[in-house]
Amino acid sequence: MSDLTDITDFNASELSERIHQRQVSCTEVMLAYLARIERMNPRFNAIVNLAPTDMLLAQARQCDAELASGQSRGWLHGIPQAIKDTGHAVGFPTTLGSTLLKAAMPTKDSIMTERMKAAGALVIGKTNMPELGLGSHTFNTLFGATANAWDTAVSAGGSSGGAAVALAQRLLPVADGSDFMGSLRNPAGWNHIFGMRPSQGRVPFGPGADVWVDQLGTEGPMARSVRDLARLLATQSGHDARQPLSIKGCVDVSGLQYSHHALRGLRVGWLGDLNGHLAMEDGILPVCEEALRQMQGAGAVVEPRALGFDAQALWDCWLVWRRALVGPKVAALLHMPDAQAQLKPEALWEHENSVKLSYMDFMQASQMRSAFYQHLLDVFKEVDVLALPVAQTWPFALQERWPQHIGARTMDTYHRWMECTLYATLAGLPAISLPAGFHPTHGWPMGLQLIGKPQGDVALLQVAAAYEAVRGDWLQKRPAQA
Repeated sequence: MSDLTDITDFNASELSERIHQRQVSCTEVMLAYLARIERMNPRFNAIVNLAPTDMLLAQARQCDAELASGQSRGWLHGIPQAIKDTGHAVGFPTTLGSTLLKAAMPTKDSIMTERMKAAGALVIGKTNMPELGLGSHTFNTLFGATANAWDTAVSAGGSSGGAAVALAQRLLPVADGSDFMGSLRNPAGWNHIFGMRPSQGRVPFGPGADVWVDQLGTEGPMARSVRDLARLLATQSGHDARQPLSIKGCVDVSGLQYSHHALRGLRVGWLGDLNGHLAMEDGILPVCEEALRQMQGAGAVVEPRALGFDAQALWDCWLVWRRALVGPKVAALLHMPDAQAQLKPEALWEHENSVKLSYMDFMQASQMRSAFYQHLLDVFKEVDVLALPVAQTWPFALQERWPQHIGARTMDTYHRWMECTLYATLAGLPAISLPAGFHPTHGWPMGLQLIGKPQGDVALLQVAAAYEAVRGDWLQKRPAQA
């Protein structure tokens, strides 16, 4: 190709097709992405710990040699990929955005990394994240903040903020992330891409220190197209014995129809702001409602719906689960020199609250979570998906740690402004962030969150594919900086 930077315009599936048809070489692909990263990444700080150029070019040339001999590693053959810094990739430190872990070199790849490499991906570096993944704002003292792809003055979201910005700014063709409290959904919504939290157990997360209780976080895909999103989820999914609760079988996305017809008769329950329970900045609900009108135009049936469950009780349940799972991870770092001074205050707060929990506290929260799941089974007899915004604020100033207020309402924790994401997490349900619209004056993106039925990942992807067909060229809008 005459202009190597044109390569970065392709989505991953398009790029894969051109590589396998020998229209473009893996070496050209690597050169194009490295050139764009060199030009754009200093402005956005999305990719960290980038590997040496000579090493990456040697890997790309090896991929070219394999194709020349008729061998392909898979659909990601020779395609550059940066792993979110929660995941292990041999040769790169797993820092979790913490200065305490800046030299923590893994000896093995994480399960997801193994699978992406097996499909042909070449790991070029890591993507930036908040320290220890805490908070939906990507900043840390080790690498600094990641700026939003559409406005460098505001947050990229998080915790998969680096991945989302790398995608939106064409530094990567497809990306992975992880989601505990909206970490695949919030940054996708704020950067005008797709992000999916798979069903609990769909993508084995780890291996980790605990494989039985610690199931709220999950890895998953992010992409600029639903086809890429689906293909990456298929690559990431499937049982692994090291994660005994992982779901058997890979998702089969071969039957997805990229047509608006799949929206005909789709029953959408619009939760909105939960009848005022969720503090919501002005303009967010109208943007999401416009996205729903686009779905209605293709035949979806959208009706307002109450959650039908005590939202404050769910928040209290969430705080217990979060403290119980985050606290031990922070505790594992406290023995390190100067840990108290280096760890972010939010991490120490989680730990301090976790040591106050009793087993009775945790079991009661687990029972509340179970009751909510059973409640949703009845809800899904009447609707196919539930919808609500993917965030309760627009992207905020980059230097701000977290929103202290939404309108007149004070946020009592550093993550209360992301309360809208906990429902899919607590119930272990698949959820996806669809690009919904933009702020009327600032041009910041916002996402619409759809929650699917238990293990209904493919059905949810089908809804997203139909939505993509409806919104067409509008979804191809790019940031001005691109």
